[in-house]
Amino acid sequence: MEDKPGGFSGSREWIGSVEVALVLDQLLDVPGKIVHTRSGRELEEVFEKLKTHFDQTGCPVMMGGDLDASSKGVFGTCQTSSEKYFLIVDPHFVKTDACETDSADLVEAGWAKWVNLDGFSGSSFYNLCLPQIKSDALNQE
Repeated sequence: MEDKPGGFSGSREWIGSVEVALVLDQLLDVPGKIVHTRSGRELEEVFEKLKTHFDQTGCPVMMGGDLDASSKGVFGTCQTSSEKYFLIVDPHFVKTDACETDSADLVEAGWAKWVNLDGFSGSSFYNLCLPQIKSDALNQE
């Protein structure tokens, strides 16, 4: 893709949401819309945008930050009368033969959880990659 130095390929360096968008676009012809927040406190401002994305596409969102460097898969939103949450799935999960993978086990092990927006770092920016699935792809079920 030539957006990284030559030694990057085959390395154990991390990629972020911007690179995820580039890969989706180049390899799968699925553009990724990057939504940026300057801090976790601004996630409240993009909550409705993510809710609409999930309602319209059902497609997961990749989320990463700088000081909060743990990448996250966002798979849904939830809102109560006073709180807002993202459904976070850890993208580092790898199923092994000895590993149970029903939803209760994944939640109990911490691989999937509802995270209150207040739980995100106020000191970290966040980039979210929203894959822009074409409407004809959604209708090919």
